[in-house]
Amino acid sequence: MEYPANPSLDVARRYLDLWHTLDSYSLQEKSLENLFKKFCPQNDKIEDVLLKVSALNDFYSTNIYDTYSVSKHILSLNIDEKLNQGCLDLVDEIAPIKINGTTRRFYSFTTKYCSHHRPDDYPIYDSYVEKMLMHFKKRDSFCQFKKYELKNYRRFVEIIKEFSRYYSLNEFSLREIDIYLWLAGKEYFPNRY
Repeated sequence: MEYPANPSLDVARRYLDLWHTLDSYSLQEKSLENLFKKFCPQNDKIEDVLLKVSALNDFYSTNIYDTYSVSKHILSLNIDEKLNQGCLDLVDEIAPIKINGTTRRFYSFTTKYCSHHRPDDYPIYDSYVEKMLMHFKKRDSFCQFKKYELKNYRRFVEIIKEFSRYYSLNEFSLREIDIYLWLAGKEYFPNRY
């Protein structure tokens, strides 16, 4: 099996350049940016939150089968002040959602929801990013952490920042590091169905 190239400025730039050629992803992201930044920047009306939850669920295939309950939950938390402050604890506050009497933790979805409001404060957690971080932790020991720590959002952000520092990728934003890790993870550690 071929493994990911050593993280470097050139490697990260190559993936970021690739990102801009992938119309399906870049147009989806531009559409979500319009929705989250221009049309529905606040989270104080159920119809705005429902629209954002539904769009994210569709574009990212997050498998949320009750977008209304998720939207009501987000609305009930009055998240705008914390979101605008870049409060990292917000992700772990939003993620547990009770649907039909059962609490589920929509962690990856919640990182996407917060990131689309403030991409430079909230990197996105997903399985490809996790696989890349675990690979380089094992290979280079860039940071000491256990896999489960990636599901604590404050710790996840610390690990991403440590990854960036260790490999001298500081010129890139958290969103750019996120894109690079996601694309490389998708390439080297694809899901097998």
